[in-house]
Amino acid sequence: MENAELVFHLAANPEVRVGESEPSIHFQENLVATFNLLEAMRKSMQVKSLVFTSTSTIYGEATLLPTPEHYGPAIPISTYGATKIGCEALASSYAHTFKLRTLILRLANIVGSRATHGVIVDFVKKLRTNPHLLEILGNGTQKKSYLHVLDCVDAIIYLANQFLESKRKVAIYNIGSADQIEVKRIAEIVAEQMNLRDTEFFYTGGVNEGRGWLGDVKFMHLSIDKLLRTGWKPKYNSEQAIRAGVKSILREV
Repeated sequence: MENAELVFHLAANPEVRVGESEPSIHFQENLVATFNLLEAMRKSMQVKSLVFTSTSTIYGEATLLPTPEHYGPAIPISTYGATKIGCEALASSYAHTFKLRTLILRLANIVGSRATHGVIVDFVKKLRTNPHLLEILGNGTQKKSYLHVLDCVDAIIYLANQFLESKRKVAIYNIGSADQIEVKRIAEIVAEQMNLRDTEFFYTGGVNEGRGWLGDVKFMHLSIDKLLRTGWKPKYNSEQAIRAGVKSILREV
């Protein structure tokens, strides 16, 4: 923390499926790591502000879509979402107890260059192994918001600057796109951009009414009305973000 006044905390284990077999990974790499960071900030005596990237999964299976920041109660259905909401609570408590300031940003699904996991990376790897058959976890009707990484970074910096100029102790924003896209449509886009015309889609059926895995939120759509009121808006919608993301991954994976 030497010579630092502001900390951007993006470190976490973001693979939701890990929680099925090794929930301690999320506990250690998300919750404990965040506690250790907050303690280092507290002891530094000079770090004043934290920007923390949280997640849409803290809302769980929200009954209100698009889901606003004030929605509650938040009932996460994965250990990933549970540890992230725990991180939010810790950050808020440190802000109020130790005179720190915290900006909490709840992100939609982020896609684009350098991705190491997620639906696009998964589909590209599978199709390179077998271009004739693509296994899709769940029933393909899962529908979520996707945000391009360039929009994500731009929004984080924009909101951080606004937060630093304000006097708020804790602020929370959703960051996402204004629409959604189905997993089946993502599969079609990936196959199209890989110039595959005869690929058959095989749906595993998934768990709990077509989810890809235990803890998978089937329908996610963040309300970004609060974000839009700041004057910022994403350059890409969900499908445009997916298309740009596929192009990047095809060059990198």
